[in-house]
Amino acid sequence: MTTLTCFKAYDIRGKLETELNEDISYKVGRAYGQIYKPKTIVVGCDVRLSSQSLKEALIQGLNDAGVNVLDLGMTGTEEVYFGAFHLDVQGGIEVTASHNPMDYNGIKLVRENARPISADTGLKDIQKLAEENNFEEVAQKGTTESYNILPEFVEHLLTYIQPEKIRPLKLVVNAGNGAAGHVIDALEEKFKALNIPVEFIKIHHEADGTFPNGIPNPILVENRASTSEAVIKHGADMGIAWDGDFDRCFLFDEKGQFIEGYYIVGLLAQAFLIQKSGEKIVHDPRLVWNTLDIVEKYNGIAVQSKSGHAFIKQVMREENAVYGGEMSAHHYFRDFSYCDSGMIPWLLVSSLLSETQQTLSSLVENMIAKFPCSGEINFKVSNTGTVIQRIFDHYAVQNPTIDKTDGVSLDFGAWRLNIRASNTEPLLRLNIELNASAAGRSLQSYVDEVSALIQA
Repeated sequence: MTTLTCFKAYDIRGKLETELNEDISYKVGRAYGQIYKPKTIVVGCDVRLSSQSLKEALIQGLNDAGVNVLDLGMTGTEEVYFGAFHLDVQGGIEVTASHNPMDYNGIKLVRENARPISADTGLKDIQKLAEENNFEEVAQKGTTESYNILPEFVEHLLTYIQPEKIRPLKLVVNAGNGAAGHVIDALEEKFKALNIPVEFIKIHHEADGTFPNGIPNPILVENRASTSEAVIKHGADMGIAWDGDFDRCFLFDEKGQFIEGYYIVGLLAQAFLIQKSGEKIVHDPRLVWNTLDIVEKYNGIAVQSKSGHAFIKQVMREENAVYGGEMSAHHYFRDFSYCDSGMIPWLLVSSLLSETQQTLSSLVENMIAKFPCSGEINFKVSNTGTVIQRIFDHYAVQNPTIDKTDGVSLDFGAWRLNIRASNTEPLLRLNIELNASAAGRSLQSYVDEVSALIQA
């Protein structure tokens, strides 16, 4: 029996040919069909050169397991999520490697109503069956037909804004040659028809699986300059850049400055709570003070969840939360079946800019000044447990408030840290934030102090 190494905690991802190929993709489709026995599911793929053939193999596996497929063509992950809860289907699969290197690809799977399939909720069963390669024959094979989800998806996106309230805006949009461009084009047409005064300045717009401008991953500092420079050059109100399957968006203010995902969580919480107070907002434990401050200010209820989409979605469902946000730029919405979207956030922020009549920098400057943060710093370490214990022991004498929702969070009043081991790599991830009004030291001094302990 072959061990398949492409199965991860939340999805399937691997190096092409050695870890993921058409044969494995076929087996994934076959196993999904045999385990869940859906009548029909939606399938899409991103722009990578290998995605189309992996998708075709996957669909063949689904059909051979008796599953009918609506092929959505080239899509972002959230178009598959949307199809899975909007149409009369029982699941969805997207072939994508998002922001991984060129020689990788992957598969994201959901069940009915776009409920996630991760290691805890069925992915291990799919892996086991695919490895055993012991499939049942079905009496009737499934069919495949093409389906254009785009018009319905765009209509849904417009429900998050009040078109008549949008003031004139100039937006730089950077699809990174990934899958986002076709949605922006469709929204632009719709905006024109509705007389919404938004001008789009498009860079790296065409879908191109050779990624001539580099892998679309704006979380890397070196990938931000093109968006930032375009914002300044065109005097835009905001810059938006997406990763390859556009389930994450990254925002730049009118000065071309990149805004940490952490502060966007506060901004989106504000956008929802302005409309309706008392709603629940779910956040992860890595950086929390700004989110708690905003949610309290606008009369919401903050709920903490472990990081990771499967956990956030679960907590949101249990709490009926209107919105959930992670500092890693994943944003989840109740009206989007608790799924993450890279299109809804910038629409909400555009709405907030119009409503408050403020610039994006002025909306976030106070947050950043009040609660400056380090951003996530990664350390390669061989024994994550030993290092976390060392930090724990070192600071025990200061009697911090301890929280173990995800890794270890230590709160000292003037500053706090969260340290956690990566699910997928031998990495420690560190986040530090400061309460500027209480701290007598600089943020950098704390970062240096903890970094020295990690590397001791």
